[in-house]
Order: sequence, then C-alpha cells, then structure tokens
Amino acid sequence: MPADAKRRVLVVEDDDNIATALHYVVSREGMACDRIASGATALDHIRATRPDLVLLDIMLPEVSGYEICEGIRRDPVLAATRVLMMTARGSAQEQRRALALGADGFISKPFDLGTLRGEVWRLLSPAAG
Repeated sequence: MPADAKRRVLVVEDDDNIATALHYVVSREGMACDRIASGATALDHIRATRPDLVLLDIMLPEVSGYEICEGIRRDPVLAATRVLMMTARGSAQEQRRALALGADGFISKPFDLGTLRGEVWRLLSPAAG
C-alpha cells in the first residue's frame, strides 16, 4: 500500500448511534470510512468499494452479518478482506460461530472505544494478513 493511501473501513451497522460512533473512531484514526445500514446491500457495496476492513454487525435487517461474512469468504476477490464482527449478544457461542464463519475478530457491544481501536489496528497490521 502506498504511504499516502488511506486504509478504507466499511461500517455495516443499522443502529445510527453506533454507526456514528464507529465512523468517528475510524475517521479519528486517519482512515477513510463509509457506512451502510442494510445487510441486503452489503456484499454489493463491499465488492464495489473493496474496503480493507469491514466492521460488521451480526443483527442486520434483511441479511445477517453471518451471511455477509460467509459471502465475503466464498468470493475469491473478497476473501482477503478483514472482518470484525460485532453484536450486543456477546455470548461465547456467538463468538465461536462468527470465527467459524471466517471473521477475523469479534467484539461485544457496548464496546470500549480503546478496545475497538486496538482491534481495528490489529486487523489492519501487515502481520494480520
């Protein structure tokens, strides 16, 4: 990645307050950030914009985050895209399912902003790839 290229993050979150907070955190870290609220359009948007990282809510209207994560991993063009899944139902079972479907990380809501920043940078580091 060229030194002047910004990392691109896509927030897929239907709760506007959470999406706004995520956008703020990512933007403050110097990354380009885009937001969408619908699971139905997420895969097409990811294919069109090719983000470096997707912050993906599990419980979305129309199509779940689990289904979107599966779609990313099945698509050879998108397979290397990093995915951080988020949910308010942060049980161990939810986390196991997310990671089994190919998520690179998992965070429970409400999340500490420092923890979120740490996860974003961990997933975008060259060692994570």
